[in-house]
Amino acid sequence: MTDSQFKTWKFLKIISSSLLILVLLLFTAATIRTLSLDVNVGLQLAHWEKSNNISLVIDQHQREELLANFKEAVRIPTVSFSETESNTTALRQFDTFLRKAFPAVFSSSLVHHELVANYSHLFRVQGSQPDLVPYLLLAHIDVVPAKESDGWEAPPFSAEEIDDFIYGRGTIDDKCALMGILQALEYLLIRGYAPRRGFYIGLGHDEEVRGFNGAMNIVRLMKERGVKLSFVLDEGLAVLDGVISGLNGPAALIGVSEKGSANVKLSVSMAPGHSSMPPRESSIGILAAAVKRLEENPMPRLFGLGPERETFEHLAHKFGLPLKFIMSNLWLFSPLLGRILERKPDTNAFVRTTTAVTMFNAGVKVNIIPALAEAYVNLRIHSAHSLQEVLDFIQDTVGDQRVKIELIDGFDPLPVSSSDEQSFGFQIIKKTVLDMFPTLTVAPGICIGNTDSRHFKDLTRDIYRFAPVWFKPGDAQRFHGINERISKKNYEELVVFYFNLMQNCDIQKLPEPHTSVHEL
Repeated sequence: MTDSQFKTWKFLKIISSSLLILVLLLFTAATIRTLSLDVNVGLQLAHWEKSNNISLVIDQHQREELLANFKEAVRIPTVSFSETESNTTALRQFDTFLRKAFPAVFSSSLVHHELVANYSHLFRVQGSQPDLVPYLLLAHIDVVPAKESDGWEAPPFSAEEIDDFIYGRGTIDDKCALMGILQALEYLLIRGYAPRRGFYIGLGHDEEVRGFNGAMNIVRLMKERGVKLSFVLDEGLAVLDGVISGLNGPAALIGVSEKGSANVKLSVSMAPGHSSMPPRESSIGILAAAVKRLEENPMPRLFGLGPERETFEHLAHKFGLPLKFIMSNLWLFSPLLGRILERKPDTNAFVRTTTAVTMFNAGVKVNIIPALAEAYVNLRIHSAHSLQEVLDFIQDTVGDQRVKIELIDGFDPLPVSSSDEQSFGFQIIKKTVLDMFPTLTVAPGICIGNTDSRHFKDLTRDIYRFAPVWFKPGDAQRFHGINERISKKNYEELVVFYFNLMQNCDIQKLPEPHTSVHEL
C-alpha cells in the first residue's frame, strides 16, 4: 500500500467512525426521548385550586326531559341554503322553543340575553369577580340541507330513535353542543349556581354559510363594548375511538387552529367555432391541461411545521413500536412520517395545502366549440402557508398566460392557539375531559374545516374547537352526510361536560406545572 493510499484509507476510516458515532448518538437520543416523552402528564400531577363544584346526577325524569328537548331542537328544520336564503320561519320557531325549554336561563337575573341580527343569540352570564377575564362558548343553530331520499334510515328532521341513537340533521353539527351548553346552564342556575368568572354564550344562525350575519354581528357588538376574552370554545374536533390506526385507546383532539381557505376560478376564453373545423387547442383542452398540472403537482409537503406536530407528539406514547419511536422523534422523522401520511386523502390533509377541483363548466351544444371554459378550485391552506403563497404556487404551476386565475374569496390559516401548561383555556378543557374520561389521551389538533370561531380572533388569542362527541370509524362521513346521529348516552355526556366546564373555569389561575416534557 502506497503512502497516499494509506492516507486515503485512514481518512475514510475516520469519516466512517465519525458517522457511526453520530448515528449511535442520534439513536441513543431518540431512544431516550421515546422512553421518557409523555407530554400529557403535566398539570395532571399538579395541585389544582380547591373548588366546591356541584355534581350533576341526572335522574330518569330529567333524562327524559333533556332528551325530549334535544329531539324537539332537531325536529326544527333550521336550514341554511345559501348566504341569502335560510328557513327564517324555523329560526323564529327555534327562538320560541329555546325560551320554553330553558326558563331559568331566560329568567335569571344573572343572565342577560339579546337577539342579534334577528335570529342569533348572545347571552352574558354575570360573574361575581369582574377581575376574572370572561370566556365564550359558541355553537350554531343552522344546519345544512338534508333529504330523506338521499338514503337516510330515518327522516332527517324526525329525531327518530334507532338502537339508542337519535337520528337527524344537526344531531352532531351542531345542536348537540348548543343544547348541551344551555341545558348545563339551566341545571346550574336551578341549583343556585353563581359563577365567579363571567362568560358569554353565542349562538349563530348562519354558520353553515360562513357566519357573516350571525357570528360577525355578535363580534361587532362585543367589540363595541370593549369585550376581551380569555378563550373561545366552539365546535370542531371530537373524541376519536378506533379512528386513528395503531393508536391504543381513544383520543380527544382539541382544535387549536383551522386551515385557511380559498376558492379560485380558472378560465380560458377563445373565439367560438364549429366542431367540424376544430383548432389545435380548444378552451376546454387548455383548461383541462391546467387543471391536470395542478392535480399532478400538489402543494409542498409541510408536515411538522404546523400544530399537527404537537398532535402526534401528544399521541406518541399510545402507539406501539416502531410508530412510537418515529412519533416521539419528529425532530428526526418528520419527512418520513409526512411521506407516509400523504398516501391517504384523509391524512394528506395534515401534510399540506390541499387542492380540490370542484366545478368544471364549458360548452352549450355538442357541435359548438365553446368560447369559455371555467373551473373552480377549493384549497384548504396549511398553517405554515399563506394565501398569497398559495396563489403564487397556482400561477407558477399553471404556467399558461391563456388561463386567467381569479381569487373568488379566501383567508389565511387561523393563528395557532396555545396548548402548553400556561394555557388557561386548553388546560381547563383538558381537565374537564380527563375528569370525565380518565383513560383518554388529550392532544391539540388542527381543524381542516372552518367554524364561526374564526370571526372572533380579534377578541382573544386562544380559540379552541372541541366537543366530546364520540366518533367511531365511519362516523365522520355522517357529518354533512346521511344518517347523522348521536347516542342518547353521548348527548347526556355533553351536558355533563359543559356543566363541569363552567364550574372549572371559576378558578383564579392554573396550578404550577409538574411537568415531564422533554425538549431535545
